[in-house]
Amino acid sequence: MKFALKVVAATAAVLCFGSALAQKGETVKMVRIDALSGLLGPVGLTQQKTYQFLAEKFSGAGNPAGVKFEMSFIDNKLSPAESLTALKSAIDQGVRYIVQGNGSSVALALSDAISKHNERNPGKEVIYLNDSAVDPDLTNSKCSYWHFRFDADTSMKMEAMSSFMAEQKDIKKVYLLNQNYSHGHQVVVYAKETLTRKRPDIQIVGEDLHPLAQTRDFAPYIAKIKASGADTVITGNWGSDLSLFIKAANEGGYNGKIFTYYLSATGTPTALGTNGAGRVYQIAVGHSNMGGQMGIWRNDFNAKFKDDLSSVQFAHIFQVLGSAMAKAKSTDPTKVAAAMEGLKVKSFNGEVEMRKTDHQLQQPLYMTVWEKASAKFPYSPENTGMTLALLKEYPNYVSSTPTSCQMKRP
Repeated sequence: MKFALKVVAATAAVLCFGSALAQKGETVKMVRIDALSGLLGPVGLTQQKTYQFLAEKFSGAGNPAGVKFEMSFIDNKLSPAESLTALKSAIDQGVRYIVQGNGSSVALALSDAISKHNERNPGKEVIYLNDSAVDPDLTNSKCSYWHFRFDADTSMKMEAMSSFMAEQKDIKKVYLLNQNYSHGHQVVVYAKETLTRKRPDIQIVGEDLHPLAQTRDFAPYIAKIKASGADTVITGNWGSDLSLFIKAANEGGYNGKIFTYYLSATGTPTALGTNGAGRVYQIAVGHSNMGGQMGIWRNDFNAKFKDDLSSVQFAHIFQVLGSAMAKAKSTDPTKVAAAMEGLKVKSFNGEVEMRKTDHQLQQPLYMTVWEKASAKFPYSPENTGMTLALLKEYPNYVSSTPTSCQMKRP
């Protein structure tokens, strides 16, 4: 009897050891559902290359679990309906890790659909990895256990942006120009709230919401901004909506300050060109002149693709996933999701933490300004001769914002 128990115990130990190493060499299939065509297609195509590049860098010995990350892509044409069709297709093919980021309207639809799928299909759970959809509702009133956000949300970015603006005494009148969907609406809400709290003397002299990825001529908006007397514009625009706005501002002779979230994204540096030096700003989780590992990746990416590694937050996904899979000793989404909660990892911008209460990554933010490239800040996006020069870093505790998430856990 004692011998039999010893055999059982030894067998169990071997099985446990085997399961602990089961994920080493395993392929983790991930599908990104995002726009690869239309006006916002160029952003998505650069991001596709970014994922392919980082998946290779982080596979195998590049992550503590030893897994291989395999990325595939589906063009959703920025449509929530197309995204849900793509989600079903990916799940039917056995994919358990879904990635998306461009468009919070799409993100909200995917988060809801994935939550419902997981509830109805125990044992076939799927995790949603949000790389850049920044509507705060996703980690507040509409939070989901299966959703994890790796970019800083709108409220976090505005907290840092408004802290910087509060110190600029020449800012007196602000105009809000944003896309007419959930993210743009939230930029307006948080801009008003944070500026009122930190600089109540600043006037909001105008605001506009325009259709997402449909406006080709922003000259009428520039005329309204100039007529309002605004010395500063805040915009959460991205992709063609930011590039064309910047182009119209240059051509229309608007000389005020412009505060942005996505200045470094594909096409916008070229649209800005040598204009806007010292008066066009970006708040983001990284910047063009980061050194260390990100600097190495940036140079490698540029050499390989003749393009800029601008969506730096994508690296967080692989770092957190690899660490969580090693901690869970599994690639099973249920075990990985539990392991990601509260997980801290050393990333390219310092220690980051996946906050357990709402699955919002806590991380530093950086305020940069567009200026001529120099020995101190040498990297030039899209070979413009210009760069995003670092002005100030905001540590995790400054950019962190509270959450109202009442998460339902499985």
